[in-house]
Amino acid sequence: MWPTAFGVRETHGILWRAENLVHAASDRLGWTGVYASAQRELPYEADYAAVRDHLIILHRDGPVGVGRVLGTARRHRTVPPGGLFILPGGMDFGVRLEGRLETVHVYLRDSVLREVAAESGQSAVDLVPRLGEQDALIEQLALGLRAALDDPDPGHPVYADCLARALAAQLLRGHSARPAARPRPAGRLSRAQLGRAREVMRAGLSTPLSLRDLADAAGLSPSHFARGFKASTGLPPHRYLVRLRIEHARALLHDTDLPIAEIAAACGFAHQEHLTRAFGRWVGTTPACYRRARRD
Repeated sequence: MWPTAFGVRETHGILWRAENLVHAASDRLGWTGVYASAQRELPYEADYAAVRDHLIILHRDGPVGVGRVLGTARRHRTVPPGGLFILPGGMDFGVRLEGRLETVHVYLRDSVLREVAAESGQSAVDLVPRLGEQDALIEQLALGLRAALDDPDPGHPVYADCLARALAAQLLRGHSARPAARPRPAGRLSRAQLGRAREVMRAGLSTPLSLRDLADAAGLSPSHFARGFKASTGLPPHRYLVRLRIEHARALLHDTDLPIAEIAAACGFAHQEHLTRAFGRWVGTTPACYRRARRD
């Protein structure tokens, strides 16, 4: 497991610019393999020192002019909505933004990228910088992370881990000097592997869990585990985990007189309203209505 959640202090510091308005960020969500933020950026020009991890910026609107400096190489492009700015880790860079812009920033841990590369048999990681190119899959993955910033679902640390590995795989396939092969279709988990993963889920219903926690229980890498778990259960790990938490909440609502706020905490939800939203999506009613109906 990573020792700490991925925080803004590990990024280049673009979000600290006074003129930027940050709408949402993942600092307090417990994400470990990826960092994400959504913001409005105003025109600026600056130089930044390298960080270890890989930066992907998705342009939500535009077009807008962007200049980029990598060493002695300078490039300028008018970037359309959906355009990407991809900067491999370990590179100093300069940037000039020439207009107001809504963006999603995603930082992918280098260790996640290398782990996914090793699983695909790729011994070296050599990402290619991009300015303005479009990639529909990376756009959807970035938007998935953006949506997760506004909904503190108890399965989202696992969800973010899954998206991080999907992002790594697409970067290696489409934005590497040595493109990786597509992964083989996943086989099912063994009964023992699935049982151990479920045990970890049930034991951790009230606490944050990561994809690596579950994968370690099954003795697999996170990427292999995620594919095998879905092949075995029909659900990705994060949705299965939320379903278990909702089932636990239903049992507590039926069998105990605990306040709904306490039930929310016992099932890993941030607060009572959070449980109510998730309960409505899965059960079709509110926790209070469910409790009354079961006792009438």
